[in-house]
Amino acid sequence: VRRDPFAMLPFCGYNMGDYFAHWIKFRNRLGYLSPKIFYVNWFRRDADGKFLWPGFGENSRVLKWICERVDGHGKARPTPIGLVPTLDALDVAGLDLSLDALETLLKVDIHEWKREVPLIKEHFAQFGDRLPPLLARNLEQLEKRLLSASEHPTHNKRIIAFVDKAIKDCTPARVHWCDGTAEEYQRICDEMVAAGTFMKLNQEKRPNSYYCRSDPRDVARVESCTFICTSEKDDAGPTNNWADPKEMKTKLEGMFKGCMAGRTMYVIPFCMGPLGSPFPQLGIQVTDSPYVVVNMYIMARMGTSILNALADDKFFLPCLHSVGAPLQPGQKDVAWPCNPDNRYICHFPEDPAVMSYGSGYGGNALLGKKCYALRIASTMGRKEGWLAEHCLILGLVSPEGKKYYVCAGFPSACGKTNLAMLVPTLPGWTVRCVGDDIAWLHVGDDGRLYAINPEAGFFGVAPGTSYHSNWSAMVCIAKNSIFTNVALTDDGDVWWEGMTKDTPAHLTDWTGQSWTPDCGRKAAHPNSRYTTPASQCPVIDPDWENPNGVPICAFIFGGRRATTVPLVTEAFIWDHGVFMGSIISSEQTAAAEGKVGDVRRDPFAMLPFCGYNMGDYFGHWVDFRKYLGYNSPKIFYVNWFRRDESGRFLWPGFG
Repeated sequence: VRRDPFAMLPFCGYNMGDYFAHWIKFRNRLGYLSPKIFYVNWFRRDADGKFLWPGFGENSRVLKWICERVDGHGKARPTPIGLVPTLDALDVAGLDLSLDALETLLKVDIHEWKREVPLIKEHFAQFGDRLPPLLARNLEQLEKRLLSASEHPTHNKRIIAFVDKAIKDCTPARVHWCDGTAEEYQRICDEMVAAGTFMKLNQEKRPNSYYCRSDPRDVARVESCTFICTSEKDDAGPTNNWADPKEMKTKLEGMFKGCMAGRTMYVIPFCMGPLGSPFPQLGIQVTDSPYVVVNMYIMARMGTSILNALADDKFFLPCLHSVGAPLQPGQKDVAWPCNPDNRYICHFPEDPAVMSYGSGYGGNALLGKKCYALRIASTMGRKEGWLAEHCLILGLVSPEGKKYYVCAGFPSACGKTNLAMLVPTLPGWTVRCVGDDIAWLHVGDDGRLYAINPEAGFFGVAPGTSYHSNWSAMVCIAKNSIFTNVALTDDGDVWWEGMTKDTPAHLTDWTGQSWTPDCGRKAAHPNSRYTTPASQCPVIDPDWENPNGVPICAFIFGGRRATTVPLVTEAFIWDHGVFMGSIISSEQTAAAEGKVGDVRRDPFAMLPFCGYNMGDYFGHWVDFRKYLGYNSPKIFYVNWFRRDESGRFLWPGFG
């Protein structure tokens, strides 16, 4: 290797130091018309010594990016040595070029460049006092940038320690810090299409929407594998699976050892709750699932802005997740990696922290959702004097213009989303949606109870959703959405049972098999899902992101019961309402493990989501009355699902 300044080493007819100075002074003649300057290297090699870039005619792809930069719209990222193309900036369509190779081609290795600095100093030293001071200053500035540069885009020591430990334990092939941009979302979706995990839907029917099938063994929450890990077993209570935190961490650390080999580790800074609110909670999720990244992009606020908000003393929840499927060198990946024989969704409320292994689906993997926003948040609320509830939030407006905000809690797949986006049949009444699944409730300065929706999207059950049952949801999912385990139509759209009056003559079912109405199988899995931004909801409430929340005047609880429970019942007083909430019973649905149709108690619809002893949870609700006084919301119990003797629903439901 030799230095060949400006490729003029054999051809410069005078002192090279003076030649450098001539270049510097030439800027005076050009002013703002100065051409941009670029540095290329077609010859980078992989570990086996093979060239990574195909070169020759393909170099036009680099020249295209240079032209785009000249025009001011090519994408680039700053590094200590200069601006480098982002991974999606180079047009590599049609090239047999892996993501690994592209990342290596564009990588700026801080350590390699630190070793380069003394060699550049040695090179400059030969020019003595003829070296322009400007070049010496540039070298000094480069050295400072390299010394201050970090592989982590944050100075928060606790975040760095958490991520570094995860890197050391999980040994990923590469690490990506998520910035939360639309470009990043699109790039990761494109990568999943290329990998066979996603299929792009018919863009005329579902713009910017994707279809995904999970492993048939990874389709729902796994309550039998969900643990609350507390020092005292009684703190988890009789309704939770308990594990000793030290023993569970030892077991998980063994499982996480090397679990991300061959995969990308994604670091997701995220916020649950409206930005700027006094009530949101922050987290860092480390995962090896790109499916998790794009779903978190919809379901939470995430990216660089959240990372920048995490000052050294700011609380964040460390969330570690892996699908548990390391790749050996040369091993071909599968469309939906998971480890269904080793699934653990573990909560450590005393730390607090969350660790999830083996599943890539729903609340098992999107750790900001049920794990943080309910199980961990419920323990935080008990300590700090607020509530984290499995409740929708909706606003009802009467014909006279009076607005009522209510929270309603039902077990999953019992019509919660349909109620949250209700289109009333009563003349003059309107409904506006604040949230469809989770509510965090705090007492305001005026003594009233206020609720915020910690989520930014809807992760709804697809089967049964139609323009009749939930017009608003159907409008919401018309674009920018992800569909998991539904059926695929022959023209590249989605379908599920109950979506249309007429059943298509042919579909591809959720397992990828050909499907016809007489084949005897469900086309869509009963717990198939759509993920869609809440901002697209046509009945979203104007105050859905109000940082202070919306004032709650009533709680509604309920479940699926064919008999016994009336259509609607009002509690006598707050304590009686807590009693009613504590005895909620419902027929089992497909949203969780268990036999569909069996009746089980699901207190406050929180049975799978309460992060501590349910008896203490009841006590927290009873005690909460002292914060509210005469401003306590009324409490009601409903049952939309009562049937007649022939098994038909008695109540029409929906609007």
